[in-house]
Amino acid sequence: MKRFADLLELLALTPSRTRKIAALAQYFAEVPDPDRGLALAVLTGEMDISNVKPALLKETVLAEVDETLFALSYDYVGDLGETIALIWPHHGAGELPRLRDLVQLLNTTSKAQLPKVIGGLLTQAAIHERWALVKLATGALRIGVSARLAKTALAQMSGVELQAIEEVWHGLKPPYEELFAWLEGRAERPEIDHTARFHPLMLSNPIEDKDFEKLDPADFSAEWKWDGIRVQLVLGKNGASLFSRTGDDIAASFPDVVEAAMGRAVLDGELLVGHDFDARSFNDLQQRLNRKVASGKQMSELPAFVRVYDMLFDGDEDIRALGWQDRRARLENWFAANPQTRMDLSEILPFADWDDLGRLRRQGADEHGHEGVMIKLRTAPYVPGRPKGFWYKWKRDPNVVDAVLMYAQRGHGKRSSYYSDYTFGVWKGNEIVPIGKAYFGFTDEELKQLDRWIRANTTAAFGPVREVKKELVFEVAFDSAQKSGRHKSGVALRFPRINRIRWDKPAQEAARLEDMDAFVG
Repeated sequence: MKRFADLLELLALTPSRTRKIAALAQYFAEVPDPDRGLALAVLTGEMDISNVKPALLKETVLAEVDETLFALSYDYVGDLGETIALIWPHHGAGELPRLRDLVQLLNTTSKAQLPKVIGGLLTQAAIHERWALVKLATGALRIGVSARLAKTALAQMSGVELQAIEEVWHGLKPPYEELFAWLEGRAERPEIDHTARFHPLMLSNPIEDKDFEKLDPADFSAEWKWDGIRVQLVLGKNGASLFSRTGDDIAASFPDVVEAAMGRAVLDGELLVGHDFDARSFNDLQQRLNRKVASGKQMSELPAFVRVYDMLFDGDEDIRALGWQDRRARLENWFAANPQTRMDLSEILPFADWDDLGRLRRQGADEHGHEGVMIKLRTAPYVPGRPKGFWYKWKRDPNVVDAVLMYAQRGHGKRSSYYSDYTFGVWKGNEIVPIGKAYFGFTDEELKQLDRWIRANTTAAFGPVREVKKELVFEVAFDSAQKSGRHKSGVALRFPRINRIRWDKPAQEAARLEDMDAFVG
């Protein structure tokens, strides 16, 4: 466990992506099975220690520490693991079990005995080991390491291409001994049935004005950019699977889609909700996304469907090497041979030149709320990742509104010492009501300025949250606004980000709730 704790500490304190990859590669190369595979599972979010929850950890600590002292410490530190590591009052000599034994211990101990066991482990551990123990148990790492970064480190360690690792990843389970045997040349590449796994998605690049000067519109096709979530449907002989863009299995949330799917293929598309393929707002879709298991009422009121725009496998044939135009023809033929009730084809938009497509883009945004258009090279193969020059997204211009800062909360990880999460609102009569929350869009220097302003202008504290004087205005950019019963304002913004800090603007000149009507779809 000490080696794993050392790794987590280094990853948390190192801002350099290159250094993180090197540290991970070294760890995976030097630590034996199954510990390195279990560490990989923790880092990629595949580890589940179901009996240990944050509430249980807090309960364990409060049995030994004054509740007020803990609350003040947690408020100041802003991270549960770090707070527990620093405040635990007992110190004993000992060594934590190796990672394999520790995971087994936490997974097999009864809930009644867990507080005693966890207390004993905290007492044995050094401070950074306690922090790592909490991170391991809860899975809330927040150390700047994504699953893709961990896989990149595996590629660096082994010399195997990242794409090849992605191809087999979702067919393997912790502790990944089969994966490491292949990466180290001790075994052949794992054979994973393509109908039993997720396939890495092809992604697009934002298009820039200078790109239009170099690209011939005759070489490209265009579609609407749909306002849903990207999914992959894998249809095999044993049924259908539905994956999110990160490879999470979401079939249980959308049984109406998977149970209606017919045929054999691997399809790429957009998950939407609405009757008769009439897509409703993202806010409506979100009501389905927030449920692990869909209710009958939800499926009746918000039936889900997939708008398909690409095909990776036609039956058992891998067609990703074909150009987009050829794959599209295969897809159309497949739909003709396999009529569907919860899938339809994404519309192809005819256009003469880039100006013509620009008019369509603006019209789609104004009249139908489309996010923009997708532009795809007709000859492009389906390549996982974000290859240059194949797919572009031309999003509609963001909406902006001037809103007033209401509350600020401490961030996590490197930001745990700063108030970096901001709730903002607009005027409703003589009060300000919240419309959203943002935690990016500003520079590090601006973050320091904001933190100083918040500390100097706090009017009330609620745990880790500070209420501030309603004086500071943000220019907030956002993609769209929706009606929401969860907000006092009745409005919620989608993808809000801080566009500018309006130090110069009086709060009285910020937007009013009635101004938001123009944005609500």
